[in-house]
Amino acid sequence: MKLLIVEDDLKIAAFVQKGLKEQGYVVDACHNGDEGYDLAAGETYDVILLDIMLPGRDGLSILRALREDKNTVPVILLTARSGLDERVEGLNLGADDYLPKPFFMEELIARIIAVSRRASGDQLSVIHQGNLQLNLITREVKHNGEVLELTSREFNLLELLMRSPGRVYSRTQLLEHVWGYDFDPQTNVVDVYIRRVRSKIDTPDSTSLIETVRGVGYRFKAE
Repeated sequence: MKLLIVEDDLKIAAFVQKGLKEQGYVVDACHNGDEGYDLAAGETYDVILLDIMLPGRDGLSILRALREDKNTVPVILLTARSGLDERVEGLNLGADDYLPKPFFMEELIARIIAVSRRASGDQLSVIHQGNLQLNLITREVKHNGEVLELTSREFNLLELLMRSPGRVYSRTQLLEHVWGYDFDPQTNVVDVYIRRVRSKIDTPDSTSLIETVRGVGYRFKAE
């Protein structure tokens, strides 16, 4: 999952970014409203964490502009204020959730998962494909009931592929969604991780659940 944090408090932004990256998310961060709007409008994110009080454009004006542009990216508003009017205005403008500061990282992560599920139309916290199941809350993967040990990157790569079985992802798309834009597009890291995931989810007597589409990329085998 690729996230954007727009937060002018540098310590809070750094703390949240570090905590989310430790969970395997790809995270961009900026600290003023003008840059935040440019990123939100120009890039593709799964969820935006948006502070309301910002230098430049404030969070509510960013949200209003995104919704007027028909941008439906899920937005979680963050604020130290507790006024009811501000919360109501944010929700009326199209915010998907509201989290007052200070907050626990566990709660923030749970809310991120919840709004992204609603946005995708998926109300389930467990993805099933054949005998393979992936739990988005516990980040546990099971095959035929046996728990598999996956790293955060391996889990995120498998989650992306399992969410859209049959859809072909290019190596560049996989890099952007799982590793972010900082990685060299010529790197073979995607192929290395595909081999690692295959070695954990495939059985010797069956074809691989992750198919190679020659010259294009990879896809999870559709049932």
